[in-house]
Amino acid sequence: MNSTLPVLRQEDNVAEVTWHDQRGNLSFKSLIDGDETSTSKLTFGTATFGPSGYLAPHRHAQPEIYYILSGTGVATIDGIHYDVRAGTGIFIPGNAEHSIANAGTAQLKMLYAFAVDRFSEVAYVFS
Repeated sequence: MNSTLPVLRQEDNVAEVTWHDQRGNLSFKSLIDGDETSTSKLTFGTATFGPSGYLAPHRHAQPEIYYILSGTGVATIDGIHYDVRAGTGIFIPGNAEHSIANAGTAQLKMLYAFAVDRFSEVAYVFS
């Protein structure tokens, strides 16, 4: 029997974290995160990039999924550039160097997901 209860969170009720430094120029909200929700084995949230926004090249041990919700951008994975737009799903293998940047004048917004209990378990190593 499953003792875990469903968890629902509205994005507008979640604290926003903003990076404007060597890590990038973006904001993100962790919707499902074991540090804040009674969940395990999955963490996901949204990241938003204004015009000229980006997440700097980095890697982490865990594989990651991006799903582009709106806008256009360029995702770079192990040196290969991929044009992305709303409706694009991306699987990023663990330890692959990757980054993403807004390529348009409108906001780029994406969902990110990791198969970990909490976002704090993901150790970002920036290039």
